[in-house]
Amino acid sequence: MANEPTTGAGEITGNVLFYSNPEPLNRDAHGKLGVKRMDGPFGFARTGHVVPLTVGEFGVAAVTGPIIFVGEEKTPLLVMGLNPNENMFVTAEGLFEAGVYIPAYVRRYPFVYANDDKAGQMILCIDRSAEFIMEGGEMAFFDASGEPSEYTKNCMEFCNNYEAERQRTLNFVQLLRAMDLFELKTATFTPTNPDGSAGEPQKIAEYYGVSEEKIAALKPEQLAELRDNGALHQIYTHLTSLVGWDRLVAIAMYRASQAARA
Repeated sequence: MANEPTTGAGEITGNVLFYSNPEPLNRDAHGKLGVKRMDGPFGFARTGHVVPLTVGEFGVAAVTGPIIFVGEEKTPLLVMGLNPNENMFVTAEGLFEAGVYIPAYVRRYPFVYANDDKAGQMILCIDRSAEFIMEGGEMAFFDASGEPSEYTKNCMEFCNNYEAERQRTLNFVQLLRAMDLFELKTATFTPTNPDGSAGEPQKIAEYYGVSEEKIAALKPEQLAELRDNGALHQIYTHLTSLVGWDRLVAIAMYRASQAARA
């Protein structure tokens, strides 16, 4: 697993959503820094119309929006907006709307583990560009003796747990890929014409999802394997979540009508 905050600079690689300036956390560079308490700390997530999700979050995230898979690696994402770089659920004040699930990926910010290619290990980093990181912040990264503070230790534990869940998610996706259960899906929206008739369907998004036909064609022993390791439950949670496309469209249409009236 990943290491304690380092004393050197380190060399990190990787491109991670929301993190524009990740730096290995160390007492020499960040000994006087901490996190300032803010009423709206999630302003950075306004651009996250899709957010990475771990398989253990599927159940609680499904009530917010569709859970989809994207890319060659079939990375699971929670859809939180219909337009790129626009999270529908983050307010102008930097808060998530009430009742919306906040993914662990968002809650761990500004901490993240990154690859240190030189050392061949994972190291704990902070996004130095986070607006709430500053000198003298109430939640200091290090205590007076230069050791990681309780706040930092708690955040490290959260990140460690997240990495464990991320590995479990990779195993889940690998199982689905091995059984060839994915198919390309399209989310569409059919507008209503002024005369009340149905208009031409419009494509909202293209993504990967689990094929219900392929699930139905599995052998009994394959279904039993998915059932026994908990994957079948998560598959059906994903499939149920796809009705969330309609919810997002309904929210977008309502807001557009309110804006037009205003």
